[in-house]
Amino acid sequence: MIEGYLGRESVASGGRLTVHVSTDAARFRLRFHRLGGNVERVAESDWYPGSLHLPPPHPDGVPGRVSPARAWDWPALTLPVPEDWTPGMHVVQFVEDGEDPPPLDAAGLEGPAREFFVVRPRRAGGRSRILYKKSTFTRHAYNRADRPGEDRGASLYDHPVYLPDALPRGHRVSLHRPGGIIDLAYWDAPFIAWLERHGYPVEFCTDLDLHEDPDLLSSYDLLLSVGHDEYWSEAMRAHAERFVRDGGNIAFLSANTCWWRIHPTERNTAFVSDTDHHVGEEYPHLPASDQWWPAAPDGVGRPENSLTGVSFRNGGMWASTEWPGDRPRDGYTVQHADHWLFEGTGLRDGSDGGEPDRLGAGTALIGYECDGAAYRRDERGVARATGEDGTPASFLILGIHVLEPVHEDFHDFKWDHWNGPAREPGITSPRAATMGLFTAGGTVFSAGTTDWPVVCGKDEDAGVTRVTRNLLDRLRHRSPRP
Repeated sequence: MIEGYLGRESVASGGRLTVHVSTDAARFRLRFHRLGGNVERVAESDWYPGSLHLPPPHPDGVPGRVSPARAWDWPALTLPVPEDWTPGMHVVQFVEDGEDPPPLDAAGLEGPAREFFVVRPRRAGGRSRILYKKSTFTRHAYNRADRPGEDRGASLYDHPVYLPDALPRGHRVSLHRPGGIIDLAYWDAPFIAWLERHGYPVEFCTDLDLHEDPDLLSSYDLLLSVGHDEYWSEAMRAHAERFVRDGGNIAFLSANTCWWRIHPTERNTAFVSDTDHHVGEEYPHLPASDQWWPAAPDGVGRPENSLTGVSFRNGGMWASTEWPGDRPRDGYTVQHADHWLFEGTGLRDGSDGGEPDRLGAGTALIGYECDGAAYRRDERGVARATGEDGTPASFLILGIHVLEPVHEDFHDFKWDHWNGPAREPGITSPRAATMGLFTAGGTVFSAGTTDWPVVCGKDEDAGVTRVTRNLLDRLRHRSPRP
């Protein structure tokens, strides 16, 4: 048995990576891989002496569970990252003595005894003006810290820990826990491979990098948010919004985006968020004050769709016993087919008297979580954003899929948590996955669905692939300021 976690999930080329490992083997070594068009092994360490360490018990005394709130404090091993490593997304695999696991590849990337980390170039923006942000805070919120044969169930969603008297008040999650690779394998790896195959060099950062460095985005023209990007700090949002005001572009190839505010603590090795998750059978504090959209003091009072154009409260998700579950395969009904986003796709919007085409039809593009805009239809049936709940007035809906039904049988829905998100009472438009964009200095595009990078990354739909290329080609260079 072997498992481990990283002291930090990003490191500059030539810097030092800290690894924390627990094993019952006498010794272990580390294998390093880079994700690109393929999974490439780049290095293997010497052998190190092994030792077994236990996780901290759950502070509420929950039987058989461990703490998601405390750092696990396993001994640290610090290694240099060679300057000749190509920057990008990397995976470290923990290998115990007597075991020789098969080489990692795209099909076998998910699993325990491995963690991902970003290698950043020494000079930001030197290789690419596109910055790919890995949603690490969301990863840690969902990380159960399980291992093979042991269901630890320790996360923000499973047996969370609430700190009522701390400042800030809320559920606490440590970033220093093992968990293996799940979300990276599902959302990111296919899209990272697609980017490299199609000649789009990118540089990478984590949520924590964006949180800590107010000048990080100044070296780039396009920021990518990919997959599931639910948890944002105040600083992350402020830096992204300033970037757009200054002419930078953002592509949210994601959904459930910026749903909760988090507060990094403990020298940014943990975070706290006042959410509506159960602790035992109780909700420790409602309304949950770290939801972005409700007015203070019941929330933050800064609707997420003022940044993204869309919101989970106008969308929904698909519950299933097998994540990510089945979902509609109808795709987006196309609007404004003459827009540059659809160039070369051959898609029609029905203005020629025929039926409008559907982008991504036949694929699982819509879901598993979706964001949408409040809208109304004009006399021609075209959906137009109302802006009544924070969506910018210039937001142009280019694709829409009404979510009928939005499943609401996954959870005991109090305060409309999970896939029945709360909405302002005055909004009457159906919940709908919504693809569109607006310009406010720079341009912000929102795919409105978590699984855009999966469908694109696997080349499952020619229209999605071409739209993604049009998007990257257009936004990879910010427009000159007037």
